Amino acid sequence: MSLFTRKPKSPTPSPVADTAAVHRTSTGPAVDLAKMEATAPGLVSLYKSAGVSLCKQGLEGSRAAVYLVLDYSGSMQGFYADGSVQAFAERVLAAAAHFDDDGIVPVVFFGWDAHRPESIALDSYQGRIAALMRGREWGSTNYVAAMEAVCAHYRASGATDPALVIFQTDGAPDHIRDTEAALRDMSSLPIFWQFVGFGRDDFRFLRNLDTLSGRLVDNAGFFAAGAAPRAMPDGELYDNLMGEFPQWLRDARTAGVL
Repeated sequence: MSLFTRKPKSPTPSPVADTAAVHRTSTGPAVDLAKMEATAPGLVSLYKSAGVSLCKQGLEGSRAAVYLVLDYSGSMQGFYADGSVQAFAERVLAAAAHFDDDGIVPVVFFGWDAHRPESIALDSYQGRIAALMRGREWGSTNYVAAMEAVCAHYRASGATDPALVIFQTDGAPDHIRDTEAALRDMSSLPIFWQFVGFGRDDFRFLRNLDTLSGRLVDNAGFFAAGAAPRAMPDGELYDNLMGEFPQWLRDARTAGVL
């Protein structure tokens, strides 16, 4: 079966069911504060900041499979060397603890191609990015390979919750038309792509994704974290990461994707 097989469309939900597409549970964060304090005390402050943003967006109690996609093109070397990518991964991991109780985020690195998913976890996150990058060759920006790797992992995992994919990059994809086609095909899947730009690029391609035609639903968001992504305040970062996900949940429910 194709990764992009379209699910049958279900009837348009009532407003109550529409709200339920965001509020999937009422049991609070997937990993509670006590477990965070015991397992990853260094991430507690980030976890609390993420919780504030989730509440503002109406996402408290929601469940999702969180993925992290990381660009390792040659132009990204400085961001790995100065710790920006490690810091970003820690912020994503802290937010993921609200969505998924296993304390693990699959990580997909992409350059000329995409490598098999690795992981970063609450009990083993320190220095994890440097360890995962050891021995890898710097490449280019093959978005499609990374997107297909996420889809394959998500389907193989048997997950029943939607996927929130945090996709970090510092430039446009190698193959723009192929990337647009892939995003269109994937709009029928329960996967939302939140792109995050590092650096001074104008990211025209990513800014245009919200108006990309031919999709069942708008399944992508974008924001630029700038040339110094570590300097973006935690609250601002989380507000941006979660800004478009709630609308996608509602639209995906209406379209029968969820």
